[in-house]
Amino acid sequence: MTNLQIGMISLLISAVSVWILVPLFLPTLHRLHFGQSIREEGPKSHQKKSGTPTMGGLFIQAGVLIAVLIAALITGRISWYLILIMLVYGMIGFIDDYIKVSKKHNLGLNVWQKLVLQIAAALIFTFYAAHTTGTALLVPFAGLVDFGYWYYPFTFIAIVAVTNAVNLTDGLDGLAAGCTAVVMIFFLAGSLPFSPAYAAFAGGVIGGCLGFLRKNSNPADIFMGDTGSMALGGALVGIAIVTQLQVYVLIAGMIFVIEALSVVIQVGYFKISHGKRVFRMAPIHHHFELGGWSETRVVQVFWVFSALCTALAFLLL
Repeated sequence: MTNLQIGMISLLISAVSVWILVPLFLPTLHRLHFGQSIREEGPKSHQKKSGTPTMGGLFIQAGVLIAVLIAALITGRISWYLILIMLVYGMIGFIDDYIKVSKKHNLGLNVWQKLVLQIAAALIFTFYAAHTTGTALLVPFAGLVDFGYWYYPFTFIAIVAVTNAVNLTDGLDGLAAGCTAVVMIFFLAGSLPFSPAYAAFAGGVIGGCLGFLRKNSNPADIFMGDTGSMALGGALVGIAIVTQLQVYVLIAGMIFVIEALSVVIQVGYFKISHGKRVFRMAPIHHHFELGGWSETRVVQVFWVFSALCTALAFLLL
């Protein structure tokens, strides 16, 4: 059985698993009052979403795990590195979500608490990767390039940046799940020359996102929360690391880069200009919302943009 076939089997298993699990446990989340608190400074149209169940990322992770474990029974191969980087960052997100839910407030871990946990995890995953996959990375037009000691800061920054960037993208119904599914297609293809365990994981993430969209597309019945967005960020950068494609995250995942940069630019300019703004609101998806675009239109345009960036990454690979 080829790696592509393993990836497709994993995709289907994960999609079906999440498709079934979310509506099955949705009433339980309602009973437990695991509702999302919407920040007051966000778009006014989002206030009606307050109370929508969150932590749906648990089901995406469950779907990926089910698919990966079944694929392991077929191939005898499993990547604990990919599983752990998804689960560890998912756990950081879960802690953040749980604090928000228990306090009925939109503030969970503070910035420094979250960063300390992210940095500690990133250091471990960076050093382990360097000593297992080596320090060479694929670079457009240059092929395989040995980054040497520069591999460590580059990979460390990539892990922290990507997990936070995907987290920032999760602001509209279906946005993060749809964009991640599209971008992960590139890394599924990139995983095919490697282990079937990588293909199974990439396929599982795509399937998990697609299955989750059943209840997360507009109007969403459930949000993935930081539990999901942090886990997806970890999964995305993890598969990039093991396939030596960290550089290509900047291309295929350009939408996440833009989302993160919009926040950095907005905050930085706000401080140096004493209150002025570059965007109507950041992250940039809210800028378009406040400009008159419907939430559905923003999401669809961002999905298409992600598809174009993914196509560009294929051309440069």
